[in-house]
Amino acid sequence: MTIKVGDKLPETTFMEMTANGPEPRSTADVFAGKTVAMFAVPGAYTPTCSAKHLPGFVEKQGELAAKGVDEIVCTSVNDVFVMGAWGSESGADGKVRMLADGNGDFAKAIGLELDASGFGMGSRSQRYSMLVKDGEVAELNVEDGGGFAVSSAEHLLGQL
Repeated sequence: MTIKVGDKLPETTFMEMTANGPEPRSTADVFAGKTVAMFAVPGAYTPTCSAKHLPGFVEKQGELAAKGVDEIVCTSVNDVFVMGAWGSESGADGKVRMLADGNGDFAKAIGLELDASGFGMGSRSQRYSMLVKDGEVAELNVEDGGGFAVSSAEHLLGQL
């Protein structure tokens, strides 16, 4: 079953690269008591993700913060080392938290997994954005097929 507006996020664990190395982050650690703009990409370093999706949220971080967003989170079914490197190389440090959903547990738990085995990528996450308030989904924007429109930073900003 796919998550919907009004649902609480399920408890799962992400991994985040820190100065001390990889560290686990529970759903509660990330979302409790905050307004979070979260977006997911099918893969770090993939064309649309690197050229548009992540850069859009990096660029719009100040505008999102001005509209009440406490934090921006990017997640993907990639390992923590890839997510850490991609964030650093993309200028996301201090603007967008890069959380690895290495085994796809979060994507599966919210019903937004993607079978990309036809492209040699295995199980991934669909492309989406959501606004989460204290762990509850307030807005959810899932892309149809391979598109990139409703999950953009600009679209989410327009919903605030």
